[in-house]
Amino acid sequence: MINKLTLKEPIDKLSVWLIGGFSILITGLVIGDKLCGDNCFLRKGPQVKNFTWEGETVNNTDRAFILTFDRPMDKETVEKNLVIDPPLPGKVSWAGRRLAYTTETPVPYGETYTVQLNEARERFRDSSKIGQEMEPFVGTFQSRDRALAYIGTQAEEKGKLVFYNITRQHKRALTPPDLVVMDFEFYPEGDRILFSAYDQGLGIDGLRQLKLYTVTTGVSNGVEDSDNNVAGKIEEILDNETYQNNQFDLSADGETIVIQRVNRENPADFDLWMIKNGEKPERLKVAGGHFEITPDNKALAVARGEGIGILPLEPESEPLDFLPKFGQLLDFSLQGNSAAMVDFNTDNANLRYTRSLFYVNNQGIQKELLNTQGSIVDCQFTSTGNQLYCLLTELLKGDEYREQPYFARFDIRTGEVTPLAKLSDYQDIKISLSPDGLALLFDQVLTSDDTSLKDNLTNNSGQAIVGGKLWLLIPPISNNPNSKAELKQLPLVGFRPQWLP
Repeated sequence: MINKLTLKEPIDKLSVWLIGGFSILITGLVIGDKLCGDNCFLRKGPQVKNFTWEGETVNNTDRAFILTFDRPMDKETVEKNLVIDPPLPGKVSWAGRRLAYTTETPVPYGETYTVQLNEARERFRDSSKIGQEMEPFVGTFQSRDRALAYIGTQAEEKGKLVFYNITRQHKRALTPPDLVVMDFEFYPEGDRILFSAYDQGLGIDGLRQLKLYTVTTGVSNGVEDSDNNVAGKIEEILDNETYQNNQFDLSADGETIVIQRVNRENPADFDLWMIKNGEKPERLKVAGGHFEITPDNKALAVARGEGIGILPLEPESEPLDFLPKFGQLLDFSLQGNSAAMVDFNTDNANLRYTRSLFYVNNQGIQKELLNTQGSIVDCQFTSTGNQLYCLLTELLKGDEYREQPYFARFDIRTGEVTPLAKLSDYQDIKISLSPDGLALLFDQVLTSDDTSLKDNLTNNSGQAIVGGKLWLLIPPISNNPNSKAELKQLPLVGFRPQWLP
């Protein structure tokens, strides 16, 4: 018994010393923490645990990022010290430890952004006391490249599809010299382009010999690698052996192509065809003129007589809706809940020989934005759907019929019309509004009726295209009354320009 007690004594003494030592240490830490307060080296400041746009490439549909903190924060000090460079106006909202920043407008393309937060402080629960200052935070993200494609008209670019990256100041031809490109559309990610083309040397007959192809752009996640050897890879999508291929449209998700085709042996065999997910073409058995796939990728808007029919993207399906008042569809909003349409006023004696531009939405609203004796050439919505940019013409007074082309911006909510710029002449102008809504791209095609130019590029009227100027129209800032539109000619020669999505 004496031996056992003797063996336990050193262990008991050690335990007593350890308990006492830890008690003193804990007491010291508590007292020291109170004495040194927020600057105590033993306390760690609040941190940003997650930034949803960190390292991301955003596009015009990305409108909000979230900062998540590791503890409750003093909202006032956070909002006061949050800095985005370049500036990106927006609104802040909170949900617990999460801050959501929603931009007022789409993020401008071609920029790299930093998000910084310093000197913000934590706030203790159920207390008005402001706590320790946070550790500095810096996050980065970028927007897609500002880039475009066009059909070249001069020298080595003639008839080729050319890609020009404004952000990186880089240009390259995507298609080979043995193909003459007539029309094209970007796929939604910008990594490919769908285009129609005919073989070099066919001249005007090439319009009846169009095939459908895709070509890679070298763009990945909205950003181009100028050394990317993936660019320029061609794949044939649709031949022209039995049918002549005409107008086509690509769905917003890039999975469906609709194309107008005419049987070469029987011109009365005239129909729309669908190519879905790379499968064989399928006849839709839909009659009509100009058409466009709806933004939800499920239906087709087709001009049918004096009206616009909305039909499911299924063969021999019954119409979903019919809008007899309108004779032309100009554009759908990105959200798919509204459209810009033209009423030719054929059934209104008081407005005969005029055209009306209408805003139409899925709530039954049909709002007239303009009535004109001139032409309504084209209109495109901004990504928010709140504004509409249009190319219009004004009928000039005089014995000779002459039209003055001009650009205008319509505010859908207020109905306000802002004239932007007038052009000297009008011929086959193609417009393209940038995804961020900051620039309107358009061309001025130069043509000739000289029959000796039969091997030149041709427009839809069969005229030889001998050149083309590309222009940028930079609209005035909506909330700045002193801001004015700017018109700039690009150092590029071509036609039918389109922005990278």
